[in-house]
Amino acid sequence: MKTPVGEPQCFEFSFARLDTVVEVETSTEGVVIRASRDTFSDARKVSFVRELAAEGFIEDDYRWRPLNARGGVRWIVDASSFLPGPDCVAQTNRFVVRLLLSATALWLVLLSSVFLVTMH
Repeated sequence: MKTPVGEPQCFEFSFARLDTVVEVETSTEGVVIRASRDTFSDARKVSFVRELAAEGFIEDDYRWRPLNARGGVRWIVDASSFLPGPDCVAQTNRFVVRLLLSATALWLVLLSSVFLVTMH
């Protein structure tokens, strides 16, 4: 299977038992596999590349090339590429602050209503 020239493709795989996310990116320079954790042995890495080729995610030429060879498959372990960006973190922080303020206001309203009812 030939990939379109100039159009990189990206596939994401999740391995729940290993607590690892793997992203496969194909381009004209080769295949880059980014993993969130170093949980794959060398034999499993080779097996995974062969499975990718057999399923058509990457070209068959990469099936027998050694890992991390020039023009072949590069395997990179980088957890930071799977972390949320600063915009996402800021948005989440704003949401949590508003949620806590709303919950506090609701708690105060409920507590004051309990005191008002017990006073009468």
